[in-house]
Amino acid sequence: MQIKLVETAGFCFGVNRAVNLVYDLIEKGERVCTLGPIIHNRQLVDDLYSKGAKAINTPSECRDGYKIIVRTHGVEKDVIEDIKSRNIPYVDATCPFVLKIHKIVSAQPEGTVTLIAGDREHPEVRGIKSFCRGKTFVFKNENELTSLIENNDFFGENSLICVSQTTFSRQEWKKCEKILEKVCTNCKIFDTICNATSDRQAEALSLSEECDAMIVIGGRHSSNTCKLRDVCSENAPTFLIETASELSEIDFSGFNVLGVTAGASTPSAIIKEVLKTMSEEIKEKEVEAAAQAAETAETADQADKAAVEASADGETFAEMLEQSLSDDDTSKIVKGVVVNITPSEVFVDVLGRKQTGIIAYDDLSSEPFDKCEDVVSIGDELDLMIMKTDDQDGVLKLSKKLTDAFKCWDDIVKAKENDEILEAPIVAVVRGGVLASVKGTRIFIPASLSGVPKNQDLDVLKGTTARFKVIDINTARRRAVGSIKVVANEEKKAAREAAWAKLEEGMKLTGTVKSLTNYGAFVDIGGIDGMIHISELSWTRIKHPSEVVKVGDQVEVYIKSLDEETKKISLGFKKVEDNPWEILKRDYHVGTELEAKIVGLTAFGAFATVIPGIEGLIHISQISWDRIKTPADVLKVGDVVKVVITDIDFDKKRVSLSMKQLLEKPEESINFFSEKSE
Repeated sequence: MQIKLVETAGFCFGVNRAVNLVYDLIEKGERVCTLGPIIHNRQLVDDLYSKGAKAINTPSECRDGYKIIVRTHGVEKDVIEDIKSRNIPYVDATCPFVLKIHKIVSAQPEGTVTLIAGDREHPEVRGIKSFCRGKTFVFKNENELTSLIENNDFFGENSLICVSQTTFSRQEWKKCEKILEKVCTNCKIFDTICNATSDRQAEALSLSEECDAMIVIGGRHSSNTCKLRDVCSENAPTFLIETASELSEIDFSGFNVLGVTAGASTPSAIIKEVLKTMSEEIKEKEVEAAAQAAETAETADQADKAAVEASADGETFAEMLEQSLSDDDTSKIVKGVVVNITPSEVFVDVLGRKQTGIIAYDDLSSEPFDKCEDVVSIGDELDLMIMKTDDQDGVLKLSKKLTDAFKCWDDIVKAKENDEILEAPIVAVVRGGVLASVKGTRIFIPASLSGVPKNQDLDVLKGTTARFKVIDINTARRRAVGSIKVVANEEKKAAREAAWAKLEEGMKLTGTVKSLTNYGAFVDIGGIDGMIHISELSWTRIKHPSEVVKVGDQVEVYIKSLDEETKKISLGFKKVEDNPWEILKRDYHVGTELEAKIVGLTAFGAFATVIPGIEGLIHISQISWDRIKTPADVLKVGDVVKVVITDIDFDKKRVSLSMKQLLEKPEESINFFSEKSE
């Protein structure tokens, strides 16, 4: 077995600084107490306590004469204020990368909404929240972020930012970052994942791709250690241990290459102890394996000598093989014809031999069956493996199941070479994945390639029939690795290409809204995504697509344009009959009187709503019969006035309105009274 260790393992800068600080103070004779565990590593924390350090949960528990050490994860703002108000001496061992986040959130304007990527129960996240200047929302993955966005109106926030816990998963952060950039364009994003965390996750991911299994060393309550375990689990069976003593509980048989990584809060002494223990166990196994190999070689040497001696007496190899049937032999393949079938056995005549063979019920097939007749019929010619020879009556004990397995292995190898799809039942859920059974041969399908979402139990696959491809084969160990995911992806791609071939501009479709951005809505139209631009969602002006549609809505759309090269589809949503200009043409004409709301004022006139989506201009000369200097002298935004349509230009999309034509002319009024007086 080969052991590979990542380049970077053990204490990061922040942890190393905090731990050394506490040890130095203890060595100087100072009495210290840590506000919570200084780091998430039980063994190191126990060592500190054994040297005199005390653990407290609140500043009020600090005894006289003791100095408080603030942990690497940081604490809430009011805790620091409580320490200061009590005049207790303290040393802040908060990681500088955590302090950086405190400064970022506290520097924002009052009322800023802060999104935090992390574990809401982790002390670091609780500390970050206490320094924020407005509402805070915590999410641990892309699903929780999507739910937050759907259930909260972040689009209208004047100040919206996003930060992350220093130990947040780099892979998960990238997914969340894409969502924020796509949906919340008003959000200012700060990538606050610690460099050490990113480097460790990247190294662990890379190493796990090269190894049969991974060992992650660190505290089970350590966030960064658990993230390393999650990263490694995507590629290989992964075991999280705290100390070397836990190695004895793990069965490493079957693994040729083991990878080792450790969390940022794992002491180097523990890492060295684990590596030493693993090396010693491997050495013992190598000695045992060497002894077995020597014994096997000696037996083989004796068999070779016997063959040479027999050959010297003039016997052929075939004759020696015939004679060897008196010994147990599990490596000979013979052909047999079925002559009789009973409920528990199948009898065959072995071709080329004057012997009878028996296939027991359990040796007939690896596939489930009720009766022997379900598997074979009288007269069938079978390839069989000799398992044992009964010396007394010369009957051969044979196995069809084993020859099927050998043939099946050849079929599996060919399936890998020809990139074929196999179908087989999932018979077991094991650590790190599931097992598919192809005529008795087990194929391992890792969880990351099973097609089951990461947070869902693999038990949903057990008992089902899966379609998969063989992606890796170890011929020496007769082991194969399969992937359900690669078949699903290929089928999705084929479905998309088939769907693309049927699409045409102008085609009407029903789709489901998948996501929203500031510039439009993405719609699933049958395995393919198209986009409705914001300008296509409504005939009236809107600020955000969410004013018209929401995620999950079923919508009627039509294809405006197709780009074969970029595979982009532009969708139309607005109906022609809802076009306000068509409504105006149908229901309104020059001379129509209506009430209009003033929506804007300029030096040359006022704009008023004719119908939703269309505004008309009341020129300053058409507001009143009296001369006015500015429309604001007479009107204000929000006023509802009576107007008459005086002109419509459908080509230029302009409507002219008049208020004064509905008012009595002053001259006519004066003439009327003059005539009366005469």
